[in-house]
Amino acid sequence: MFGGSYLCSRGARNGILIDVTATTLETYSPVSDTTGPTAGPASTDKRVLLLKPRGFCAGVVRAIDIVKIALETFGAPIYVRKEIVHNRFVVNELAEKGAIFVDDIDQVPSGMRVIYSAHGVSPAVREQSKERKLKVIDATCPLVTKVHVEAIKFAKQGYSLILIGHRDHDEIEGTLGEAPDVTQVVSTVEEVQALQVPDPEHVAYLTQTTLSLDEARDIIQALKEKFPKIAGPHSQDICYATENRQTAVKNVAHQADLVLVVGSNNSSNSNRLVEVSQNLSTRSYLIENSGAIDPVWLDGVSTVAVTAGASAPEILVEDVVAYLKDRGFGSVEEVEVMPENVRFGLPPEIVQAIQSAPGTTPATV
Repeated sequence: MFGGSYLCSRGARNGILIDVTATTLETYSPVSDTTGPTAGPASTDKRVLLLKPRGFCAGVVRAIDIVKIALETFGAPIYVRKEIVHNRFVVNELAEKGAIFVDDIDQVPSGMRVIYSAHGVSPAVREQSKERKLKVIDATCPLVTKVHVEAIKFAKQGYSLILIGHRDHDEIEGTLGEAPDVTQVVSTVEEVQALQVPDPEHVAYLTQTTLSLDEARDIIQALKEKFPKIAGPHSQDICYATENRQTAVKNVAHQADLVLVVGSNNSSNSNRLVEVSQNLSTRSYLIENSGAIDPVWLDGVSTVAVTAGASAPEILVEDVVAYLKDRGFGSVEEVEVMPENVRFGLPPEIVQAIQSAPGTTPATV
């Protein structure tokens, strides 16, 4: 009943778990589009390298399922603060089902149900929701929540906090809100040099979960040179999915003439995949779907590597592969760089909703 293409499964510790392997593309049987000027018969001389892992991460699957289950259980409208994940296709699909996306909590009528996006929110937003008596369902990715908890811990211990990330990103807005008086955001090594703190021997850093590994490494190194006693998280904040998708690109980019990354322009992790490829001197473009592909990009190209950001659905990847097959790229090879099978439990409000639904079997432990 619940979950649709984003399989919702029962099991283990929290009773309800999300299975990210449900998004794996196993076969292709698309209808060929031969309307383009470069369309032609398939040729085994041209190939597509389909990177794996790619696409939806566990946090994205969880967030999307939260909205879908809320709509199925409580009915429309369900309000969602910001885009639930940074992908227009996903947002439009959920909007068609009755989700209403808003930029600010004051746009949600008092007493209504609201879902926080996977990127998290600040304490100020939570307080606003409480004042408006909203029924809150929190879809914040557990890995983002981890960074929030670290920010609170460092602030309570009296550290000046340096948050590495992009200032205009929703995730940074939420994390910064946990300790705004002691937190500074840096995006480049140059900005590190200009930092000033009350006590250079009592500084800590955290990072946005969707950064480039190389980008974060350089900034962290600069911070350690400026503040030799700087503290950091026990484990890196960059999420497993971001790291895995970047590693896959690094391992395959040298085999390709062109790398296509499926994802939206406002998706940080998708943009980082493009940068990783370009830093390896392989041409790369970020595309929403096959309609964004410029046929000129394929001139003289024999191998195209295709991947997708952590918020891009597999149906868009299928669309891109179909486009390439219709333009002579007859061989499609899935290249698995490392296995990925991460699952996150759903929030209590959604677990209870599923368990109380007619015909639902009680979750096992």
